[in-house]
Amino acid sequence: MIVLSCKNITKSYVVDTILDNISFTVEDGDKIGLIGLNGSGKTTLFNILAGETSQDSGEIYVQKGLKVGYLKQQTRMESDKNVFDECLQVFENLILMEENLRTLENEIAFESSKGETEKLTILMDEYGHLSEKFIALNGYGYKSEIKGILKGLGFQDEDLEKSVNVLSGGQKARLSLAKLLLEKPDLLLLDEPTNHLDINAIDWLERFLNEYKGAVLIISHDRYFLDNVVSKIFHIDNLKLSIYNVSYTKFMEQRKKELELLKKKFEDQQKEIKRQEEIIRRFMNYGGQRYIRQAQSRQKMLDKIKVFNKPIDSKKARITFEPKIKSGREVLRVESLEKSFKDFKLLEDINFTVYRGEKVGLIGANGIGKTTLFKIILGQIAKDSGEINIGHHVVTGYFDQEMTKLNLNKTVVDEIWDENPTMDHYQIRSILSQFLFIGDDIFKEISDLSGGEKGRLSLLKLMLSNANFLLMDEPTNHLDIDSKEVLEEAILNYEGTLFVISHDRYFLNRVSNKILELTKEGIKEYLGNYDYYLEKKNEVIYEDDDESSKTKTQLKLERKKEKEMLQQERIKRKEIVELEKNISEEENKIEKLDKLLCDSDLYNNPEKIVELTKEREILQSNLESLYDKWINLTDE
Repeated sequence: MIVLSCKNITKSYVVDTILDNISFTVEDGDKIGLIGLNGSGKTTLFNILAGETSQDSGEIYVQKGLKVGYLKQQTRMESDKNVFDECLQVFENLILMEENLRTLENEIAFESSKGETEKLTILMDEYGHLSEKFIALNGYGYKSEIKGILKGLGFQDEDLEKSVNVLSGGQKARLSLAKLLLEKPDLLLLDEPTNHLDINAIDWLERFLNEYKGAVLIISHDRYFLDNVVSKIFHIDNLKLSIYNVSYTKFMEQRKKELELLKKKFEDQQKEIKRQEEIIRRFMNYGGQRYIRQAQSRQKMLDKIKVFNKPIDSKKARITFEPKIKSGREVLRVESLEKSFKDFKLLEDINFTVYRGEKVGLIGANGIGKTTLFKIILGQIAKDSGEINIGHHVVTGYFDQEMTKLNLNKTVVDEIWDENPTMDHYQIRSILSQFLFIGDDIFKEISDLSGGEKGRLSLLKLMLSNANFLLMDEPTNHLDIDSKEVLEEAILNYEGTLFVISHDRYFLNRVSNKILELTKEGIKEYLGNYDYYLEKKNEVIYEDDDESSKTKTQLKLERKKEKEMLQQERIKRKEIVELEKNISEEENKIEKLDKLLCDSDLYNNPEKIVELTKEREILQSNLESLYDKWINLTDE
């Protein structure tokens, strides 16, 4: 069933056309990824669909009563309420309905004391209908639903009582997303929903959206997320929208083939245009009325040709970024590192080694200490205890998201050339083109660049520096998909060592050959990319490849710790099974009570209705408590 249809939508700002005659339909249950370069009109389209901006021309048809929910990239949320109460606002109708039920129960109890009356019958009918509606809308389970979604998006129990006004920008963004998901609109418009989410929260959101019954349109630069959620791609390019009924990865494969075909058509057309221009030139040179008429006729035909746009060349030359100085084999060794802030211990017993040429991804929950670890390695924050050993001839370089090392008064080409004076003009232009600085873009002043352009320039500058050990903290943030692919190609061709913090799983999967997971217990090492990490995480039995190199004492301690962990896991599993059994029993009891409460014969017995309703409330309270325990255990 079609829930939304757009026909020939056009939008311009002053003289700049953003969207030109785009048409598409969205069906119920569709999961669609909307992609395109930064500035291509994706957010403008969302604003039009949400009714916040009007189109210049074209028509939009929406299903009658369609409820649209829109998550913006930038959210401004101010509220004196706490996190949980802010979410409760979504269920104001249920809260009011619950209050009405309580009022009706009191009135029924009062009227029943008078005996059988006409008013009692009316009250019983009203109570029965309202109770059915309340149950159908999950009236007895919405509080558990709020907690489940907030925890899924990374909020802890202690966060639920925090005032909204004291939350960070990222927490407010997650709260806005939580409220939107609780509202359950028929059409979800999500603009970069994975911003401010850690990997666990993104995994949860993927599962939620896959089970979501409504339609979802997603703007995202998270390619791994798109692959796991969407089955259709809307691609905006050169003011037009193209539709692909495939996943993101399949779209990229198809798109590359299309670009090659477009490139061939463009080249063939250019050859034909040059051939016709040469014929026209010759005819004009021959003179004579007959040749001039033929030349003019050919020129008219040439003027009517619709010239193809030159496609971006998908076959980029491979540039190898080789550090000027080669480091020793062991680049970084961290032993027994600890760091606390007052009474809060952030890092404890951190041990790992990074070797030359490795591309290491550092992952972990938000707030676990990843950026702090980087700053300790770089000497920006003092450690409490432990050892950090930087290897021989190691020169570190740090990707600063604020890009403070760029000279805003210089042009793009001067910023690179001044620090690499031995390169000639051709080399500089070739390297800049690899980072999507093409044509006159290289003469732009850095102060006029967008955030993504500054990010690309900072990364290029870093990779051309003397550094042979790059530390990068979320380098793909704010980069569009094309820019991310440029960065990935550059890293794959970089012969130095990389240590990168990232939530971009597609990026990690492509460039990393080792994953370090930072947890409360320390560092866990996985010798592969992100998919390998997931595979190992899902295995029941873990093998230790380094056992032969460890002492007997170490092995004994590790086996003891492993036994303790397995024992705790068995206890936890047993508790989960027991809880699920209890939940099932409570739900069966509630289901039986609901059937009783829906029985019309019961309307003649008001005391029984009140008794059954109170019994149901007790069961529902028990059920919510069981669900809370289950959520806590399964989230650990």
